[in-house]
Amino acid sequence: MNNITVGLKKFLSNKNTVTVIGVLLAVVILYAGYNIRVRQATNPVTVPYATRTISPGVKITEDMVGTTEVPPAMIKGSIVGNVSAVIGKYTSVDSVIPEGSLFYTRSVVEEEQSKNSILLDYPKGYSLYNFPVNMESTYGNLIYPGNYIDIYLKANMDSGNGASVPSVGKLLENVKVLAVQDSQGQSVFANLDDPKTPAMLIFAVPEKYHLLLRKAAYLSSYDAELIPVPTSESLKKNPGEVDVSNKELENFINSATSYTG
Repeated sequence: MNNITVGLKKFLSNKNTVTVIGVLLAVVILYAGYNIRVRQATNPVTVPYATRTISPGVKITEDMVGTTEVPPAMIKGSIVGNVSAVIGKYTSVDSVIPEGSLFYTRSVVEEEQSKNSILLDYPKGYSLYNFPVNMESTYGNLIYPGNYIDIYLKANMDSGNGASVPSVGKLLENVKVLAVQDSQGQSVFANLDDPKTPAMLIFAVPEKYHLLLRKAAYLSSYDAELIPVPTSESLKKNPGEVDVSNKELENFINSATSYTG
């Protein structure tokens, strides 16, 4: 026994032996770590997905949710990983979850968050605006929450020789729609099986533009009309900011509504 102990001590005291053992241990550790990382990256995980398109502001029920296995490397962003964290929740008012899509945390909210998110989810210094619409002005109900619109002004303006002529121009651009509601204040797209008639678009704009829209709405003596026009701005990676598109129209509105008493 003593001979074995002495021999082992001599074996371990040899620097070459220690170096070889250290290298072997390092290789084993690296190999084990590599295998663990590979398994973590390739072993599929089970996540919920939408079995049908879910509109904004809709309560997510069991029949709308399925599960699928995907490699972890394919999961990008903040994904909801559990079915229980989806069922009974609501889609946010500015989110449409397409059929086959995974659920993202930003798109799945509690009921109260869904109801109040319009009043909370817009920049500081902006004001909400209810824009009256109908089926025709929404292009057959084709304007959705999250879409961007430009706002045009049609009005009878002075031609310079005492006569008025109908004029149309773009007033505001890059306005993001937060909600589309019917006359009862209900989301038009809450239930695709029970379509509703749009009565108002809700959006938020900087206060100075909010006042501009309010003024334009009072230009009845000019037969003024504000017209929403959908754009493809929402398809851009970085949509543009809300801005006045036509300074002449802005000046016309301010001049026509200025107090001269």
